[in-house]
Amino acid sequence: MDAKLTLKLNDDSISRAKKYVSLIGTSLSAIVEEFFDGLTLKQQEDFKYSSLVNELSGIIKLEEKFDYKSDYASYLEHKYE
Repeated sequence: MDAKLTLKLNDDSISRAKKYVSLIGTSLSAIVEEFFDGLTLKQQEDFKYSSLVNELSGIIKLEEKFDYKSDYASYLEHKYE
């Protein structure tokens, strides 16, 4: 059963969100529902990643033995120089 929810948000946030959902062909309600499901279903086995995460997964191809920790440490060193 669907229920109505009223949210109070910044006008700029709403405007950007409306443009975003228009581009990807969905609704604000669907995005908010996916977000809440992601927050509340994390502990359950049937957790599903959002459609955006699924869409983006696999885009970046890295070497098989890529050292994430070393790369992140290097990034932080350069960031705070």
